[in-house]
Amino acid sequence: MAQEQKQAKNKGGRPQKAIKRNVVLTLKCTRYEQVRITGNAKKAGMYLSEFLRSMALNGQVVVKEKTLPKEVLLFTGTINHMAANLNQLAKKHNSVTDILTPVDRAGLDLLSKELKGIATSIKTYLQ
Repeated sequence: MAQEQKQAKNKGGRPQKAIKRNVVLTLKCTRYEQVRITGNAKKAGMYLSEFLRSMALNGQVVVKEKTLPKEVLLFTGTINHMAANLNQLAKKHNSVTDILTPVDRAGLDLLSKELKGIATSIKTYLQ
């Protein structure tokens, strides 16, 4: 009987944070100030409490901008467009009533060549 020990069951849910922030501070401001502060927090890409805490402790907010080069954004847009076209062709091919016409096959070949060109461009850009 001594060997049998009850183990704590895992209740699931969100794991506990290492530092629990459970103290609430109150701040009074005008509606205009609230709108500006909230807008600045959104612009910084932070939650309001995180933004205010950073301003109060450090006196400034360091914004880490995640920007991608223009070429990468163009590649992404082109690939998304091509994926939509390929999806339409696959849907047409899988339907019982419609079959791929020679025009559809030519479009598919064109998309395939364009995709290979983009893949080559990505490889040369990353080297």
